[in-house]
Amino acid sequence: MLTTATSPQWQQMYNPTGHLWASTLLAALPLLVLLVALVVFRLKAHLSALLAAAVCFIVAVALFHMPTHLALLSTLYGAAYGTFPIFWIIFPVIFLYQLTVKAGRFSLLQGCITGITQDSRLQLLLIAFALGGFFEGAAGFGTPVAVCGTLLIGFGFKPIRAAGLTLLANTAPVALGGLGIPVIALAGVTALDLHSLTGVIATILTPFCLIVPFWLIWAFAGFTAMIEIWPAVLVAGLAFGATQLLVARLHGPWLVDISAAVVTIAALLTLLRFWQPRRILNADCEDITGLPQADCRPERAVVLSAMLPWAILTAGVILWGLPSFSHWLDSFSTFKIHIAGLDNVVLRVPPAVPQPAAEPAVFNLNILSATGTSIFFSAIIAALAMGLRPREIFRVFLSTIVTTRFTVITIAAMMSIGFISRFCGLDATLGLAFAQTGILYPFFGTFIGWLGTASTGSDTSSNVLFGSLQKLTAQQLGISATLMASANSCGGVMGKMISPQNVVVASTATGSYGKEGSILRFVILHSVALVTLVGLTVCLLALCPAVARFVLP
Repeated sequence: MLTTATSPQWQQMYNPTGHLWASTLLAALPLLVLLVALVVFRLKAHLSALLAAAVCFIVAVALFHMPTHLALLSTLYGAAYGTFPIFWIIFPVIFLYQLTVKAGRFSLLQGCITGITQDSRLQLLLIAFALGGFFEGAAGFGTPVAVCGTLLIGFGFKPIRAAGLTLLANTAPVALGGLGIPVIALAGVTALDLHSLTGVIATILTPFCLIVPFWLIWAFAGFTAMIEIWPAVLVAGLAFGATQLLVARLHGPWLVDISAAVVTIAALLTLLRFWQPRRILNADCEDITGLPQADCRPERAVVLSAMLPWAILTAGVILWGLPSFSHWLDSFSTFKIHIAGLDNVVLRVPPAVPQPAAEPAVFNLNILSATGTSIFFSAIIAALAMGLRPREIFRVFLSTIVTTRFTVITIAAMMSIGFISRFCGLDATLGLAFAQTGILYPFFGTFIGWLGTASTGSDTSSNVLFGSLQKLTAQQLGISATLMASANSCGGVMGKMISPQNVVVASTATGSYGKEGSILRFVILHSVALVTLVGLTVCLLALCPAVARFVLP
């Protein structure tokens, strides 16, 4: 919908106080309220999110002078986006999990993986890192956290630990996840070459593909226990990192994570046929080496039975991810709803963007092509294949609604914060504050991406919000625009583990809803430490041209 005289454009302002530091503090206030409510006062996630959304609304209207009707429309737009497509991914994943439990297939899966290895560290590596990387590559948007979190619970991991470890593992694959959507979006908003961006992002993240699995096992079981399984961790990191780099440089962003995850799973399974650690630890990190173990080697028929629902899910997600199929579904089932009174009414202006640009507000109701729809259909097909009757399926469906009733409120409120911030310009105020750091911008610019993903829950959204800012600032400072745009995405992957939306996904999937503050406390230091390392890596590439010429494509 084009703006008319009845809907005049409103121009964002990024420094309403006249002092950038004061305006930055005001812009950060909603996020601070959210974190304090969750971590310090330990309020329920939906109450914390609603409180932070109210604060964000007041800051936007009273302090950044956003018209009230625009703030209201932004709130509703964000809530709608939180419900669909984000919650629509979480709900069917939990639905499928509960169906597998009802049919007894989840216990079979547990037995099969135990047959591969009874050591919880190796199970964590297989599920959270390798399998999580596959689901990130195929679907993204919280799918790996939801699926892998539920799987870990079945192997005896305590809910808080399962949620935190799943979030920690879901880092390195994020920038190239969802069939390359984050990079494709970044190329779209910056007009930079897609393949160049893909190659630089993969290069920056390759060492972290090696670091993260070591970090993951260390966080779970301690340094000594990590060293005991170093061959498996090294194989996983090298297989994922090398495949990611090779596919990214030779092919592009679309199949990077899927290829890397498949190679990693194959490499680990091959290794574990010939090698097992001397000590076997259970999910409580207790040594069970000397205890008698049942014969866990399942027959082929049992393996196929256990894998059936997850194979159906994988096939569904891959099918929906094919551009030709998704475009066909879009052709008759997608409705683009222009938000009257908000679409193209808000102007984002320099220095946040090179030229004044109207913010679109178009709700994409892609009912059939949404990732959540593929998971839901897969769940129904899997339920029938597992022999469940329609009445049983319906009962599980109702049970899932009860389980996730507060989650939908939380996600809707979280996305309202993100959309108010976007349309009011609070996000740009925070980004511009980091842009004032001069020669240290490569380091702090990485934190812009981290902040964007932490606040929106999506590396794609962070790239859309800050991609142009990164390019513009880099050009002003004489730094590679491709490098800084890539740094935005790479920094963003380390912010995903502390994103309140993803924390809620993890808490819901692991049955620990209401313990989001505990999960945040578990992951926040890991997130800050890892993004710091990414920032230092970007600094090295930006300030040492010889190194950049040697490693960058």
